[in-house]
Amino acid sequence: MSELSGRPRSFTRRTLLGGAIGAGLVATAGPSLADPGAGMVAARTRFFGAANVDPVTGAVRGDRVILTWFGCTSFAAALGGTVVLLDAWVPRGIHSGYVPTTVAQVGELRPDAIFIGHGHFDHAGDAGALAQVSGAVVFGTAEHCDQIRRQVDAPTFHTVALGDARSTPGATYHHSLGAIEVTAVRHVHSGPKPPDHSAAGSAPFFPVPDLRDAIANPPELCDLVALGSSLSAEEGGSLLYQFRVGGFTLTWNDSAGPLAEAGPQVYDVLRGLPASDVHLGAIQGFNQPFNGLRDVRQYIEAIRPRVFVPSHHDNWLPGLTARGDTYQATLQGELDRIPADRRPALRFLSDPGDYLRPDVLTFSL
Repeated sequence: MSELSGRPRSFTRRTLLGGAIGAGLVATAGPSLADPGAGMVAARTRFFGAANVDPVTGAVRGDRVILTWFGCTSFAAALGGTVVLLDAWVPRGIHSGYVPTTVAQVGELRPDAIFIGHGHFDHAGDAGALAQVSGAVVFGTAEHCDQIRRQVDAPTFHTVALGDARSTPGATYHHSLGAIEVTAVRHVHSGPKPPDHSAAGSAPFFPVPDLRDAIANPPELCDLVALGSSLSAEEGGSLLYQFRVGGFTLTWNDSAGPLAEAGPQVYDVLRGLPASDVHLGAIQGFNQPFNGLRDVRQYIEAIRPRVFVPSHHDNWLPGLTARGDTYQATLQGELDRIPADRRPALRFLSDPGDYLRPDVLTFSL
């Protein structure tokens, strides 16, 4: 289990004492535990670990934050016992089977909510199907919600609109999900900008595309068709989320835009949020061939996490992307530019070995 250490925070963190299966378990709100069934128990055990899931009810420990990566910027999260999804897409299309799960298996988690960062297919492509089968509430902009409802026939799930695509960058929205306090901030999607030759600039970076995973995991026709049908999905605005539960603060963004040019006011808003224990941040973006990972660093500087965890750096689109390990040295170099007393620890995720590895990102409340 991962423990946070380093510079002090203003919260009080309780020490996890461990114990038998079932210790610290709480039932989540809503219908997810009303009739758990073997499928839900099995899925939660696989995603969150046997020591963290009640084998009868499927309840997840209430004294932990558990994050499990299943490709691109999609995470299954158990936040103090409440199960949610951060983005909703199982990567497939150019390859099949690279990520060791399926949409059906993710749906068996029966999340209470799905939070969408933006509407592109590689972030929200499975949201409608997952919400329909699980009954999860979908959070996103009005455009995200409308687009996701159109993904299925006769949608029965609920949505919560947090502004719309016309919202000003920096606009902030607050919501509660049981004991979880949620703040969403409208920010900017990644985009190319002219090279920044100031002291804040970074050297261009782009890894050599890597086709080995598509060759080893050839695409199935149904996945190619599904990918082709979803390419037209629109951004619909980008949202960054901060979750606060039991004295623990998690921030997640599924894109990192050029704050220096397009969103300086966003930087100020992020800077005004509580500092984060863990920051899950996208690092792959359209500005990296021009400004490297400068934008990523500026998000980290504003969010002020104790631990930074990269995402959107895996080989989800072979031919254009490469495995995440190709980013590690460059990312560490950006972190080294942050003064030591404010620099987060790097908890790097590598594909495919860190997919569905709850032990990598388990924290005590």
